[in-house]
Amino acid sequence: MNLNLGMRIPPKIGAEGMQATANWAAQAGLDVLDVPALTPDIKSACDRAGIGIGSVDAQGVGQLLSRKDEVREAASESVKRQMDGMAELGGKIMFMCLVPEDHTLPRAEGFAIWKNTFPELVKHAEARGIYIAIEGWPGPAPHYSTLGCTPEMWRAMFEAIPSPHFGLNYDPSHLVRIGIDYLRALSEFGERVNHCHGKDTEMLSDELYECGILPATFGAKYGFSEGSWRYTIPGHGDVNWASVAARLERIGYEGAVSIELEDHRYWGSLEAERQGITKAAAHLAQYFR
Repeated sequence: MNLNLGMRIPPKIGAEGMQATANWAAQAGLDVLDVPALTPDIKSACDRAGIGIGSVDAQGVGQLLSRKDEVREAASESVKRQMDGMAELGGKIMFMCLVPEDHTLPRAEGFAIWKNTFPELVKHAEARGIYIAIEGWPGPAPHYSTLGCTPEMWRAMFEAIPSPHFGLNYDPSHLVRIGIDYLRALSEFGERVNHCHGKDTEMLSDELYECGILPATFGAKYGFSEGSWRYTIPGHGDVNWASVAARLERIGYEGAVSIELEDHRYWGSLEAERQGITKAAAHLAQYFR
C-alpha cells in the first residue's frame, strides 16, 4: 500500500518558520504537511520544498456549536470563507474537532445544534470540492462534550448528512483509550474516512488498576495522558498498524496518514520532536510505503 505520509506541525518544529518546517519535512521523507491555515505564503513554502498539503485546520469551530444563533451564523460564514480560500489554493481536506465553545454542553444538545448548523456548511463544501474530516478526540475533561468521537455519534451524523464531503479523520489512538474496537470502526465507517492521523495509545495496566477508566485524581504520571493511558508515536502503543493498513487498503483509502506528535518522550525540544517524527515515519513506512 502506497500512501502519502505527513505530519501535523509540532510547536518547536513550527517555531522554525514555515519554509524551514517544509524543508525539514521533505528531508525527513514526508510527503505532506497538515497546516493551521492555507495562505499563499504557506502554499509557496510547501511548493518550494516539494511538500503537498494534507489537511487545513478550520478556525472558530466551537462557535459553530454555540447556543446563540448570531454566533453560529457568524462562525458559519467564516468557515465558508475559509473553504473558499483553501479551495482557491488547491486545499481539499478541512480538519476540525467538534468541541463546543461551552465545554459543559451535553452531547445530545450539541448534536441537535450540529444537525441544524452543518447541512448548509456541507453543501458549501460540496460546491467548493472540500472534504470535512472531524477528529474524534474524546474531550475535554471533565465533561467530554466533543461531538463525533464514538460509533454511536458517527452513525447518527452520517444518517443526518449522507454526503461524503462530511467524514472522519481516522485516529485509532482515541478509540483505543476509550475502549472502542478501532479496526471494527474502520470497517464500519471506512467509506467516510477523509483523512488519517498516525498516532498511538499505550494502555497502562498498573495505572488502570489504580484509577480505572477515570482520570487520575492527583494528576497523570505522564504528559498526554489522563492516568490509565498515554498517547504515543506509532509503534510504541497498542495499535496494530499492519491491520490498519490492510483495512485502509480494503476500503480503497487514497489520502494521507499524518503523524500527530503527542508523546511525552518526544516533546519539549526541537531535537526531541524531530526524533519523534522520524521514528514515527519509519514505523508507518513499513505498512504505507
